[in-house]
Amino acid sequence: MIRFGTCSWKYDSWKEIVYNESKNKNYLKEYSQKFNTVEIDQWFWSLFSPVKFVLPQKNVVEEYANSVPDNFLFTIKIPNSITLTHFYNDTKEDALRTNPFFLSVELFNEFLNAIEPIIKKTGCLIFQFEYLNKQKMKSLSEFQFRFAEFRNKLGNKIPPIGIEIRNPNYLNEKYFEFLSKLNLAPVFLEGYYMPPITDIYSKFKKHVKSLAIIRLHGPDRKGIEKIANDN
Repeated sequence: MIRFGTCSWKYDSWKEIVYNESKNKNYLKEYSQKFNTVEIDQWFWSLFSPVKFVLPQKNVVEEYANSVPDNFLFTIKIPNSITLTHFYNDTKEDALRTNPFFLSVELFNEFLNAIEPIIKKTGCLIFQFEYLNKQKMKSLSEFQFRFAEFRNKLGNKIPPIGIEIRNPNYLNEKYFEFLSKLNLAPVFLEGYYMPPITDIYSKFKKHVKSLAIIRLHGPDRKGIEKIANDN
């Protein structure tokens, strides 16, 4: 089955296209009448200091769960407090600061508990990793070892897991064999200097099992939004 959806669901340019102009509308409910899946990325931005991270509020999660029909599926981006190897720096000259929550099983379980109301309506949990250079991750082998160690501690009673990597050098036979072995869904990204999805899929489709995610960001997101607003 192929599902089509978008990244988030509330954009000003969508008025009178996806939802109407009425105030106090449930935009997600209206969206779910036209699409059968959506990505929740609002919980990704969660890491604010070495001792502060933010998790979803239960009342918001419950609202989302009650806004969509039973056959609707969410794709949820895991908080960056779990997927960032290091904190963001203000300048390139700043020294790297290790994120103590990187691939934290404890924090991941806290996140799962926070989104419990929509777990049954979750089609995939996306682990989005930034560009991992050798200062942040020495090699693909190290990344695979650390993620496999993390995954093996989670058990199997969780939604499917997808991996989005933004280092094109990782997209090789070894990487896709790793995903297949751990039953992880590949997340194909168009944009951010990544190679064309069709090329990567053609080379490694034998490793793609029952689930794959395609994220079409486009080469110019601001330009796309401007076109949508102008029309």
